[in-house]
Amino acid sequence: MFSNEARNALYDIIRMRRDVRAEFAGDTVTEDVLWRILAAAHHAPSVGNTQPWDFVVVQDEQRLEAFAEHVAGCRQAFADSLPEDRRHTFDPIKVEGIVESRTGIVVTYDPERGGKHILGRHTIDDSGLFSAVLAIQNLWLAATAEGLGVGWVSFYDEPFLTEFIGAEGAVRPIAWLCVGPVTRLQEVPDLERFGWRRGRPLTDAVHRDRFGDAYEQQDTAEA
Repeated sequence: MFSNEARNALYDIIRMRRDVRAEFAGDTVTEDVLWRILAAAHHAPSVGNTQPWDFVVVQDEQRLEAFAEHVAGCRQAFADSLPEDRRHTFDPIKVEGIVESRTGIVVTYDPERGGKHILGRHTIDDSGLFSAVLAIQNLWLAATAEGLGVGWVSFYDEPFLTEFIGAEGAVRPIAWLCVGPVTRLQEVPDLERFGWRRGRPLTDAVHRDRFGDAYEQQDTAEA
């Protein structure tokens, strides 16, 4: 069993985790810390123990700038697609910290790792992709515990990033993560602070027995 302090620390890390954009301090994560958070990612559970992920670490300044330029173009295309009111809300939102973080980690997914007969993927093929996403979550929480920020960049064309990192065959990049020391972590997520979208309460997301049926919490306190 873990101590109350350890348990509470875990919940604090989950609560404090943020998708970081503007708070990177401009320093490079040290090698020992980088390998600790990669080890945490590599300890994620995976369907059939296939570990279908790989991690491409990008720290070359010119390559970071090249990817940031590509992302800027994708961001502009999205902005141009918005109606005027949403464009006004979106304009001040920073969507990446590629250069400022000084480290990018591209997480890839290989659907062919483990062969054709993978225990656990027979009826739910997406469980392989879910496994790689669990590795991302492990990395993110470990980075938060280390005092680092992580930003998941989603404004890119997948074929561009596939070629950019030299992935071959069925391997596909599923995330570019900006990772680095930060000046602080925001108390309120950026999309809420800028008025793009608010989170919903847990009570709206929990159902009892059937989707849509409210879950009424029961009083389990001792009399």
